Amino acid sequence: MYVILVYDVGEKRVGKMLKLCRNYLNWIQNSFFEGDISEVKLKELTILAEKIMKTEEDSLIIFSSRTEKFLDKQIIGKERSSTDNFL
Repeated sequence: MYVILVYDVGEKRVGKMLKLCRNYLNWIQNSFFEGDISEVKLKELTILAEKIMKTEEDSLIIFSSRTEKFLDKQIIGKERSSTDNFL
């Protein structure tokens, strides 16, 4: 499945959340990630994220789709991090 993940966590937890999400998805900018991920890996990511978060203060939002081709993506201005991988 293809997901877009956005988080808003307290300053003390930002580094841990950034590192965690980078292990599973492509970092786009600040607290924004996207990429293909299996359901099992996504569940693992959310469980680990909940351990980092203070749920009464922080938030994690995940948008999912079957594949990237069902999403229209428009970038205006500088693209911070491309998800294209050339071999």
